[in-house]
Amino acid sequence: MTLTASPGHDTAGPGPARAGRREWTALGVLMLPLLLVSMDVSVLYFAIPSISADLAPGATEQLWILDTYGFVLAGLLVTMGALGDRVGRRRLLLGGAALFGVASVAAAYAHSPGALIAARGLLGLAGACLMPATLALIRNLFQDPAQRAKAVTAWTSVMASGISLGPVVSGALVEHFWWGSVFLVNLPAMTLLLVLGPLLLPESKGAAAGRGSFDVLSAGLSLAALLPLIHGIKELAKDGWAPVPALAVSGGLLLCLVFVRRQARLAHPMVDLALIRTRAYGGSVLVNLLAMVATVGFAVFLTQYLQSVLGQSPFEAALWSLVPALGVLAAAPAAAVLARRADRAYVMGGGFLVSAGGFAWLAAIDRTTPFWAVLVASAVYAAGLVSAMTLANETALGAAPPERAGSAAAVLESGQELGGALGMAVLGSVGAAVYTSAMPPSAPAAARETLGGALGASAGVLDAARGAFVEAMGGAALGAALLMVLAGVFAVLLLRGRS
Repeated sequence: MTLTASPGHDTAGPGPARAGRREWTALGVLMLPLLLVSMDVSVLYFAIPSISADLAPGATEQLWILDTYGFVLAGLLVTMGALGDRVGRRRLLLGGAALFGVASVAAAYAHSPGALIAARGLLGLAGACLMPATLALIRNLFQDPAQRAKAVTAWTSVMASGISLGPVVSGALVEHFWWGSVFLVNLPAMTLLLVLGPLLLPESKGAAAGRGSFDVLSAGLSLAALLPLIHGIKELAKDGWAPVPALAVSGGLLLCLVFVRRQARLAHPMVDLALIRTRAYGGSVLVNLLAMVATVGFAVFLTQYLQSVLGQSPFEAALWSLVPALGVLAAAPAAAVLARRADRAYVMGGGFLVSAGGFAWLAAIDRTTPFWAVLVASAVYAAGLVSAMTLANETALGAAPPERAGSAAAVLESGQELGGALGMAVLGSVGAAVYTSAMPPSAPAAARETLGGALGASAGVLDAARGAFVEAMGGAALGAALLMVLAGVFAVLLLRGRS
């Protein structure tokens, strides 16, 4: 492995070299692209009405404007993580930052739906370059486990906060500027990264750098497998059973099998299957996936509860949804400190159980529950969940050899993307079943399917639909609580003694 030493390291004393001021400053620089990449998943929530008025996209084009970024990002994470190990993570990070800036300008000044969709695809490609590179560089910047734990805590908190901040930032910008401003806000941060990155970030490459040509076939297989798989799961979650998305999921799973078989036969595979089979890394990926199933799957219900049951405006709901992040800011560092004094598997399991308690509290709410109780319960589940995810991320990163840090980070992040899609499908199906069974048979068919279908109905039907939706949210929360208990059990069984 090639790694340029940093003069900021404090090498006094035994053990791994400790990071100094330069490394911590570099971490702050790395947080900029991570925040923006995670924000861009949700940054169009309030901009889409203005985009529709200006560009007049069709219904299908509007969906692709919203979804293309996430699909391309998820599909290319593994490829770009492996590419960073080969060509250099700093080089890939800076290239991704430059592309993200160019694509942001292209998106801001797009004059047609097709141009905006293409620009969003480029943003997804750039994001796939940036995300695994940030986590891989943390692995090499922070050799000391305690310091690395703090750095990964910051990484996880920023990633989680970015998705929540996206709607708030877009709402504030669209209120005062035109819709393109939600993309142009990326430029100052990317410019700062391009200026400071070469000065602060050491270049690092994997041991396989320069050995033969890049495995283009494996890269194509990973993209061809993940894109239809994640897209199909999301479509099934949104519209229910249909042959086309079911076929996409089946085809994606088949190509995943082909990809895995190819990796097993290669001397220098894109994905290290031996690493995935280890308990420290594979177990961390598994519990992280379960955490994302609960997080994303339940977030859809909470957002709709704030808007359609409590009657909040989208921007007001976005602001209130930031409140649970306060619990995360306090709990994640505390969990990192506790994990230095006890087996982190037990701390991780405790975090998942705290999260399960928050979800169980939400499962018991009804129409008379005070709003503050919903916010506190949400803060409890978010605090426990993100604390456990932080430790899982750090355990996975520490288990990966430095020369495979890029591909290891990419597999971890791909698991999170897949978990998010599964969350919408699994918990969405649970909530839909509870909602339908709670609605009176005399209600109109549209009202018995979704709360949105009841918005134009009579006051009595709408009131019944809101009550049914609260029950549905409780069912989804109960499902999330069970998932968190399962994640806690897996964390203790698989990761105990493997810090």
